[in-house]
Amino acid sequence: MRIGVLLPNWVGDCVMATPTLRALRRRFPAAQITGIARPHLLSLFSPADWLDQRLAWEHRGSGWLKPSWLNLGWVAHTAKLIGQLRSEPFDLLLVLRNSGLAAAVARASGAKQTIGYARRGSGLFLSRAIAPPRAGGRFTPISAIDYYLQLAEAAGCPTESPELELSTTEQDEAAADAIWQRLDLPDPEEVVLVNTGGAYGAAKQWPAEHASELARELAEQDGFTTVFLCGPDEREHAARLAAAADHPRVKSLATEDVRFGPTKAFIRRASLLVSTDSGPRHIAAAVGTPTITLFGPIDPAWSENYQSAAIRLHLRLDCAPCGKRTCPLAHHRCLRDLTPAMVRCAVHSLRADREFSTARPLRMSPAATAAAV
Repeated sequence: MRIGVLLPNWVGDCVMATPTLRALRRRFPAAQITGIARPHLLSLFSPADWLDQRLAWEHRGSGWLKPSWLNLGWVAHTAKLIGQLRSEPFDLLLVLRNSGLAAAVARASGAKQTIGYARRGSGLFLSRAIAPPRAGGRFTPISAIDYYLQLAEAAGCPTESPELELSTTEQDEAAADAIWQRLDLPDPEEVVLVNTGGAYGAAKQWPAEHASELARELAEQDGFTTVFLCGPDEREHAARLAAAADHPRVKSLATEDVRFGPTKAFIRRASLLVSTDSGPRHIAAAVGTPTITLFGPIDPAWSENYQSAAIRLHLRLDCAPCGKRTCPLAHHRCLRDLTPAMVRCAVHSLRADREFSTARPLRMSPAATAAAV
């Protein structure tokens, strides 16, 4: 049997799709399973026995009429992918993207059965279109983990654990060891990682001045060494954050190997991660690193990853969660009012719970700041 999975577009969503990949492998142990994703995301799943083959599909835009979709390079790449898929059609193709284009590619692939959600025109192209959960005419907030697992269940998979899972190679571990040594980092229990960004947009980013202040306070007051994480396009920003903290125990990965393999291994070593609601947060959950997540414009229910060793911080505001990529009110209070003192309090709380046995959501209003710290 040949199975294809059109994987999500974002790092965090791809990590939250790992229970679905695991469910497919357990249900169809002898199947040849192929993952299709944007090129930079494919290495995220290595090594894993869920995927026998990985195919790259780069695309741009978010709607049928976007000018970038008329780019000839994109058209050629998509045509090549369809040709590859049609040469050996899948028996089953799961579409984990809410995209009419992705569903159209699935239809053009010649797969015998295509399963996905009936959203953004996808239902026109799928052989089995699943209705997404709604209430009162609106989409019901649901964890992406459960969202994808419902498609696996529609394909005949039994109920699967929502636990996220990523692995590393010996080379990844060696690369992380080398980074640890070059940065002259102490015992992992004394290292806190910080991630302030997010590909979703500016509204998900914690203010730079908050991040630098937190790192400095953790170093000066608590004796931690703090390391700012970054992706290939975030090196300069990470370096600026570390420089603004102006403390010898505040460092960044700005000059290091930030491919997914070494990053997974590096995150696994640290005592905990402070992160916005973005990819590194889910990577940490998948490798077992306790995490404090700073939520802003997105309802936390959409990205619930069921990590027990976690604290989730978000504010009660009339305007939140708005779901926007940039703050429509131009004040960005949902993250700006999450102060370094509040986050530092959460760091102490999570570390004090050495068993890390239960998640403890903390919902704080600006008026509660004094009581929280």
